[in-house]
Amino acid sequence: MDGLAAEREQGITIDVAYRYFSTDRRKFIVADCPGHEQYTRNMATGASTADLAVVLVDARKGLLTQTRRHSYIVSLLGIRNVLLAVNKMDLVDYDQAVFDDIVEGYRELAAQLGIANVQYIPLSALKGDNMMSPSQAMPWYQGPSLLEHLETVDIGEGRTDGVMRLPVQWVCRPNQNFRGFAGTLAAGSVATGDEVVVLPSGRRSKVARIVTADGDLDRAYRGQPVTLTLADEVDVSRGDVIAGTENPPQVADQFAAHLLWMSDTPLLPGRPYWLKIGARTVSAQITEIKHKIDVNTQAHLAAKHLDLNEVAYCNLSLDQPIAFESYAENHSLGAFILIDRQSNGTVGAGTLDFALRRAANIHWQHIEVDKQARARLKGQSPRCLWFTGLSGAGKSTIANLVEKRLHALGHHTYLLDGDNVRHGLNKDLGFTDEDRVENIRRVAEVARLMTDAGLVVLVSFISPFQAERRMAREMFAEGEFLEVFVDAPLAVAEQRDVKGLYAKARAGKIKNFTGIDSPYEAPLAPEIHLRTDQAEAGELAAAVVDRLLESMD
Repeated sequence: MDGLAAEREQGITIDVAYRYFSTDRRKFIVADCPGHEQYTRNMATGASTADLAVVLVDARKGLLTQTRRHSYIVSLLGIRNVLLAVNKMDLVDYDQAVFDDIVEGYRELAAQLGIANVQYIPLSALKGDNMMSPSQAMPWYQGPSLLEHLETVDIGEGRTDGVMRLPVQWVCRPNQNFRGFAGTLAAGSVATGDEVVVLPSGRRSKVARIVTADGDLDRAYRGQPVTLTLADEVDVSRGDVIAGTENPPQVADQFAAHLLWMSDTPLLPGRPYWLKIGARTVSAQITEIKHKIDVNTQAHLAAKHLDLNEVAYCNLSLDQPIAFESYAENHSLGAFILIDRQSNGTVGAGTLDFALRRAANIHWQHIEVDKQARARLKGQSPRCLWFTGLSGAGKSTIANLVEKRLHALGHHTYLLDGDNVRHGLNKDLGFTDEDRVENIRRVAEVARLMTDAGLVVLVSFISPFQAERRMAREMFAEGEFLEVFVDAPLAVAEQRDVKGLYAKARAGKIKNFTGIDSPYEAPLAPEIHLRTDQAEAGELAAAVVDRLLESMD
């Protein structure tokens, strides 16, 4: 099964390998997954589509730490059937007591993890004992052989129970006379004339036709790809869910979820990601890591971030509601991936557990006096000037000069400076990457409220990460947010450092200092780029004011 050269050299499995075979009863796809902890994400990838897990145990060694790890991932991904294959029984003289001890230990583990369906089979793969037929060497075992169990185990094939769910993958509109909604039935069955509801909108209609490549059907079942047409002109988009009206899926925008982190870059709560669930993609962020889980022992550990291959139980917030079911009830509507918004790479995979009900108690209160009314009273257009750059680049100096000029021109302003805000609003935050993300999130929210009040707000923060500056930008209306990159070479910034912070950072007395042991990600396309080593602060401030006034015209 090991196809990679590195796998053969080391005698270990690194990536998932797939092999195919069939018998008269069934067709099989075998996913050979790695067992080492550093390849947890690879194992999860292979297990995510499996109906049954074969957990292999060496009879000589019994249950190992990696057996617990494998079983935890199996339970996390909702695999309902496990076959515990106790191999190399020939090396323990086919001793029933050895097998029984292993079975008893695994029963306790399975009960802890909630794995209900486990078949225990003693094997000798080398000699073929209990592989395809009963073993003469182990007459004390009366159960099925490995192949017999694989051929007969109930994995829910053809099951039609449950209420119909159709995640819409594509809206088919070949001409003005046809509009259909294509997807694969994730649960239940559907017939022409059935009443359905479209989620998250909640609009109702009836099924007019069930269209397939082989012609129209009267009824379709779970697992079938179909195109439904509805009796009414209902707005249905890619990523919506068409469901039966009896016990439809829930709709929510905040969840408790299990998450496996799959990126070398740590997960930071508050950082925005794309969440893809089925065909729907929405903006999301982890609002809180409740605990991370030691996959070897299943112990719950405190955590502020997640590293590669770590698993956690988190609170998750989306920017819009989605139709969902818990992963335990429906894999299609309960499984998601997280995508990095800069690289578009998959950085995490998770399963939804339940909706956080507190979100349902919060509603927008209508306010008569809006942003436009407040801005008209002040005679200006609200804006956010976001100054970013290294410590010592000149952000605060230029922002202060800009505010003085605007004040002299009669504009209503407010300056949020990084050091000043840390004396009050953000005094509970440190300078770790996690705290920097939260620091910017809070300030961006305050700045948004100030622009809503009709002000021109100036934000002077190092704000070292592109992701958080993008998050801040997305809180504002088009044209309201102007990023000002106050650019100075690191050597120049150090020369200007009257507080001696760079010297302390280089001496190791200040940790996580931007530019020294914490990175600064320069803006890629700022609205205003100021080079403070090439011009005076007053000249640069005047340029900012001119650009701001130009944006207000």
